[in-house]
Amino acid sequence: MSHNDTTTAPRPRPELFIDGRWVPAVSGETMTVIDPSTGSGIGSVAAGSAADVDAAVAAARGAFDDGRWSTLSARERSRVLLRVSGLMRERAEELAQAERLDVGKPIMFTRTIDVPNAADLFEYYATLAPHLDGRVPDTPLPAFSYTTREPRGVVAAISPFNFPLILSSSKIAPALAAGNVVVHKPAPQTPLSAQLMADILAEAGVPAGVYNLVTGEGAEPGDALVKHPGVDMVAFTGSTKVGRIVARNAGELLKPVVAELGGNAANIVFADADLEQAVGAVINAFVFNTGQFCMAGPRLLVERPVHDAIVGILEGAVGDVPLGSPSDDGTVIGPLVSADQLARVTDAVREAVGSGGRVVTGGEPIELDGGYYFQPTVIAGLPADAPAVREEVFGPVLTVQPFDTEDEAVALANSTPYGLAAGVQTGDISRAHRVAAKLDAGIVWVNGWAMLDAAVPFGGVKASGWGRENGAEALESYTRVKSVTIAVAPAPATGDGSGS
Repeated sequence: MSHNDTTTAPRPRPELFIDGRWVPAVSGETMTVIDPSTGSGIGSVAAGSAADVDAAVAAARGAFDDGRWSTLSARERSRVLLRVSGLMRERAEELAQAERLDVGKPIMFTRTIDVPNAADLFEYYATLAPHLDGRVPDTPLPAFSYTTREPRGVVAAISPFNFPLILSSSKIAPALAAGNVVVHKPAPQTPLSAQLMADILAEAGVPAGVYNLVTGEGAEPGDALVKHPGVDMVAFTGSTKVGRIVARNAGELLKPVVAELGGNAANIVFADADLEQAVGAVINAFVFNTGQFCMAGPRLLVERPVHDAIVGILEGAVGDVPLGSPSDDGTVIGPLVSADQLARVTDAVREAVGSGGRVVTGGEPIELDGGYYFQPTVIAGLPADAPAVREEVFGPVLTVQPFDTEDEAVALANSTPYGLAAGVQTGDISRAHRVAAKLDAGIVWVNGWAMLDAAVPFGGVKASGWGRENGAEALESYTRVKSVTIAVAPAPATGDGSGS
């Protein structure tokens, strides 16, 4: 039954937020925002270009250089960010509806996961801001040395379509806590929560120019932002393919980048695991957010004695996971974000079947209200080098492979180019530690999946990127260290040797 409160569903506004004001794009052009659950337009936002990026960076540069934010005390910045967190909670339903509307994410999750986690991020970094201290190293120099941590300056925050509110907040909150200013470029499919965030930041007291929002489609605005000489740092979440382009363009100007890129995580189930708990973690790992999750678990590795039993349980259980309109309170699996994403998932499943895979359950798009729905799908029997196993599908698709030994499981888990997340389902705590230590992944979950918190860092290795989001580690990325060494003058001679 639907309990969607349409009165709180936000409407897109056809403007950019630059220097504290809502302004049209220089070109006057707009782009349509699509509701993935119906395939219908819900309104338009400004289609920003390189000229708009120039204006946004100029506003941010001015705000940073005059110190209206960076020279505030850390406690003052903390108080503002705490107000941001409070306002997000006050406007929680509006934010939840925004994520439901333009991501197609079930309202149950936007209310209980996306909005609370985003508010937690601002609260968490508000509490850390006053503790971002330097240190006094012990040296043999005839001098006193100390370090300070300074904001980097103008941060380009580029966020993806799958978790727009959370993955924007995970960049903006630590950047602002450290005293930086931000130019934000959200994914073209999902701009609504960013527009709400602009209003919330301004209402909380973030000065004009400290947060700027440029929406747009195509490569132009993102490329212009990364390449802009006025930008000091890039924080990017997206595909590995685009991440390589971002890193190359930023590298030309020697500007630092934090990049959380694609993933293709393995979820390893050992025979000694609690199978009921393990299957729950397996299903959650590949259907959460309709599989559009860089830290999803689309590769299931099962110890051979329980392989057939696990596959049989999945065959009976996956089809019962509630799929439907994201407005319905009971929906667990909503639509994919776009027609293009639906086509990519459909093609990947067809290719997997062509490679010898056996569809255990699912495998087809679903006609529902004109939206971009795909059945949750389990595929067995694929070789380890099949594209559906090696590459990120980014949809509700799970491949299953057996293994015989612990070493084989680790080798299979580490066999793709990615290294963002991994899972271990086992009743043996020694094995859990041992296997976790061997997995090439930035975060490993044991006997569960997607256990995330503002205080726990995550990020990738190998083709999944570098740097960390969340935790104190992320806050450090948004600062640079300065060392100051002051010579200590020798004690003056007394002249008479008496010491008096």
